[in-house]
Amino acid sequence: MCIRDRVKDMMRLTDVVKNLIIINVILYIATMMIMPQISGWLIFHYPGANYDGIGFKPLQIVTHMFMHGSTMHILFNMIMLAFLGPPLEMTWGPKRFLFFYLFTGFGALALHVLVNYIEIQNGGAPGLVLGASGAVMGTLVGFGYNFPHHKIQLLFPPITLTARQIMIGYIALDLGMGLFSSGSGIAHFAHLGGALFGFILIQYWNKFGSRL
Repeated sequence: MCIRDRVKDMMRLTDVVKNLIIINVILYIATMMIMPQISGWLIFHYPGANYDGIGFKPLQIVTHMFMHGSTMHILFNMIMLAFLGPPLEMTWGPKRFLFFYLFTGFGALALHVLVNYIEIQNGGAPGLVLGASGAVMGTLVGFGYNFPHHKIQLLFPPITLTARQIMIGYIALDLGMGLFSSGSGIAHFAHLGGALFGFILIQYWNKFGSRL
């Protein structure tokens, strides 16, 4: 069986991916439509910063990954997760995939906080962080590493690229936007953190294996 057919057979929602999507959707509906007043407590706040009387809470390290600021934000992330996640979950197993997803999400936050700290030292302002984009970016790296030659048809622009090409393209785009654009409201270095920590974890597993 060729790689393309193998990945196609895996394109169904697996348990971990399905539950991650459900949690994200429930929290989005709850915080955007039912109880918007609780969203500030779940979004990550830079330690020491205060927005509308709300500051950093340890729980935000986890909850920020399941928060989204708009319908397009959550829609894009969940479509990406639904496409990229199942092949990895079936290849690695549920426990290993979930660990990878959360690890890259935490790595995304870590790099963002580091970059934000440097910006603050140079007169910048502390920021808020929310969204699954860092973990999804890590998942893209995992997919691109395991299925590098799998071809993907993009909607815009309408071209076909390999998973490796898309992975490299997204990383290059985030790096360029992170270095040369400001005030976009997008945490590009969080995306890069997810990609970086995903790559590091894959290399660690390749060298030392995984007990998960």
